[in-house]
Amino acid sequence: MSVTSRARSDQQVGTQTAEVAGEPVAYESYGDPGGEPVVFLHGTPGSRVLGELYDDAARARGVRVLAFDRPGYGQSPARDGYGPADTGDVVAAVLDDAGVESAGLLGFSGGAPHALAAATDLGDRVTRVDVVAGGVPASEREETPTPQRVLGTLAGATPRVLGGLLRGQAWLAARRPPAFVTAQYTTDGARDGVPDEVADVVKRDFLEALSERRAGVVRESRQFTEDWPTRPRDVDCEVRWFHGERDTNVPVAAARRTADALPDCDFRALADTDHLGALVESRGAVLDAHAPEP
Repeated sequence: MSVTSRARSDQQVGTQTAEVAGEPVAYESYGDPGGEPVVFLHGTPGSRVLGELYDDAARARGVRVLAFDRPGYGQSPARDGYGPADTGDVVAAVLDDAGVESAGLLGFSGGAPHALAAATDLGDRVTRVDVVAGGVPASEREETPTPQRVLGTLAGATPRVLGGLLRGQAWLAARRPPAFVTAQYTTDGARDGVPDEVADVVKRDFLEALSERRAGVVRESRQFTEDWPTRPRDVDCEVRWFHGERDTNVPVAAARRTADALPDCDFRALADTDHLGALVESRGAVLDAHAPEP
């Protein structure tokens, strides 16, 4: 695989901005600035900050990770009606702004339907998709986990109430240890095993996701109860799916059914691993597949 990013001598450090239909989309680069490009799509809630978890490993492998805030999160203003079917335009704008012709996509948790929809829309601009602890369509769930069911109900019936609750949760999270946030993504018995540096990034990601606006998570919470606009069988791209067998956010059986519906998917169940653990443990395997050949 050849390097498809064009390193720019004026490349900025920190947050950059692409434009989609006149609206800004914030993104950040991690890893090797001239490396093989991979676009990271965060979870629900989430932001570009979570891409920092890949920074050191990506730099060591010659990979450049581009992580952006979906509209309604972090520093990207909300867009009416935005959903997975619109993400291809956002990914294309980030690639263009970063000087990248084609890239792999990496979707974590709620970013999975966005990554798969973008791959379907962008064709040859997407080399492959990696899904980590991916969310699933409503039709593939035997039962929706209680937190998602409550969020989905509030988002549909009283979105302003949910926005207020999220604002309050962000206020508490800013004043509590990182474990207050990581508990949302870990299973009982695994919470004490989250490395401090990972927990710190996850907390900062959560706060950034909700710092300016809550529209993104309210909108995507409603989508917990819906099927995806892109059917898994229509994804014409190589996919690898990493999923923890102890994941209580997205049970592994539902993830496996969704992966089985994809035409070309390598499903990898991670033993004794939960939702956040799958993200941490899969980093090396995900990036190795995108690293340039020696």
